[in-house]
Amino acid sequence: MKPVLRAVVDPTTADAPGVPLLVLGPGLGTTSDTWAAVAARLMGAFRVLRIDLPGHGSSHAATAPFTVADLAGAVLDLVDSLGGGRFTYAGVSLGGAIGLELACGAGADRLDGLVVLCSNARIGEPDGWTARAAQVRTQGTASMVAGSAERWFAPGFLAREPDAGGRALNQLLDVDDESYARCCEALAAFDRSPDVGGIAVPTVVAPGDSDPVVTVEAARALAAAIPGAELVVLPDTGHQAQLERPAEVADLIRGTLAPATDDRYAAGLRVRRAVLGEAYVAASLQRITPETADFQRFITETAWGFVWTRPGLDRRMRSAVTISSLVTAHHWAELELHLAAGLRNGLSRDELAEILLQTAIYAGVPAANTAFGVLRRVLGEKEEER
Repeated sequence: MKPVLRAVVDPTTADAPGVPLLVLGPGLGTTSDTWAAVAARLMGAFRVLRIDLPGHGSSHAATAPFTVADLAGAVLDLVDSLGGGRFTYAGVSLGGAIGLELACGAGADRLDGLVVLCSNARIGEPDGWTARAAQVRTQGTASMVAGSAERWFAPGFLAREPDAGGRALNQLLDVDDESYARCCEALAAFDRSPDVGGIAVPTVVAPGDSDPVVTVEAARALAAAIPGAELVVLPDTGHQAQLERPAEVADLIRGTLAPATDDRYAAGLRVRRAVLGEAYVAASLQRITPETADFQRFITETAWGFVWTRPGLDRRMRSAVTISSLVTAHHWAELELHLAAGLRNGLSRDELAEILLQTAIYAGVPAANTAFGVLRRVLGEKEEER
């Protein structure tokens, strides 16, 4: 039976004509509140609709079993109740599964873009979800708090952001037990892995590198199965990327919408910020002079807006190729910048070292020796930041 979902609508753009609609889907045990920081970064440019799952937040408790397909249908009903039309969807965990269901099923011809956070076409094993449903029915959602604290967040997040993490865990206590259990049963039956090869919408798959639920390897396999999908690994991130990395997630959503809503310069600027960091790009833009303005626009449009936005390689691979090229050409200042960008794009310390070792064979040992010195400096700076 298809449930009825409720949502939080951005009041500043709810009735603005021509503004694209963005729907944000939360994970099991969380509410639309976990998307608030992302929505705040996107309001004004988009009509933002944050949904609540059955028995979560503002949505009524479930009264009958439902499937992930039913939830996707309920999302379409909710969009239609606000005027209908096309939309972009971003979802985390169960919310991401709903997005994949939309792209494979009833919403395929209505999506402008899809961002799948910490999710997959099949999550976990059916027996595990069935056991969790039984536990919640007998012990309540309070029995999920300790385990959720470990699954949801990367190590150190709760210490750094106790208010945000604590609020999400406290809201889990208010989730309706039976609705939570029925969500578990919907996930037990969900498997769209045979169908994702038919997804035609621009898609970004973004796992957290510390997520024990959907690993980076699983997310990479999902991205490889979806034609043209981009994989973006979020560093120091667990299973609630929208809560842990709101700025980065907002940039991913903007980038997905860029082909439909913006020009190449704007798209390139978003990717440049995501790869090189907001502070670096802001400082670079402040240094533009009349003499350098055309060159800066050329770099942003061509390198970042045309090449880095192409779907043929993910950002992780593009970082690896760029690093090798910079070592070969002895561009040490640029190398330092792109080694740090490689970490941001999901390359590990060990992988950066392997890239430099591989480059030594073809670019020469002296160049690689200098490059390793640059890498030590970059890693040292990263350690101090933590």
